[in-house]
Amino acid sequence: MAFGIKNISKKSGNDFAVPKLEGLWWVEVEKPFLEVPREEWHWKLLIRLPDFVTFEMYHQAKTELIKKKKLELVNDISFEKMTEGACVQIMHVGPYSTETKTIEKMYQFINKNKLIPSGLHHEIYLSDPRRTEPEKLKTILRQPVKEK
Repeated sequence: MAFGIKNISKKSGNDFAVPKLEGLWWVEVEKPFLEVPREEWHWKLLIRLPDFVTFEMYHQAKTELIKKKKLELVNDISFEKMTEGACVQIMHVGPYSTETKTIEKMYQFINKNKLIPSGLHHEIYLSDPRRTEPEKLKTILRQPVKEK
């Protein structure tokens, strides 16, 4: 889908590199998400697009993809605008299964600086897990925050 939008955009004179995959994570219980087993986390995957990409470009790419590939799953893709505001972020290097220690460091910083989370846990996957050894995976961990 992102590459279809890129091609449409390129034809109109606005080329761009398709960014890395991102994910938003949350839990649906009244506990800090680090206290909830990972298999109970909920997620949403994202690909950031430049501001010049329009809903019309998205709709055109979606229509073409459904027609070409006959993938009904494409209907689950949406075009959304997102604003996070101030964030605390940290680079995690290693397998996803060891992110907890890095997230704990991030939350120590948040608490020490009298901040509180104000949005969903956000991850940006800089490495492709199909091509990168788990111990070399790089992931930006981000948490939107506000002052207490």
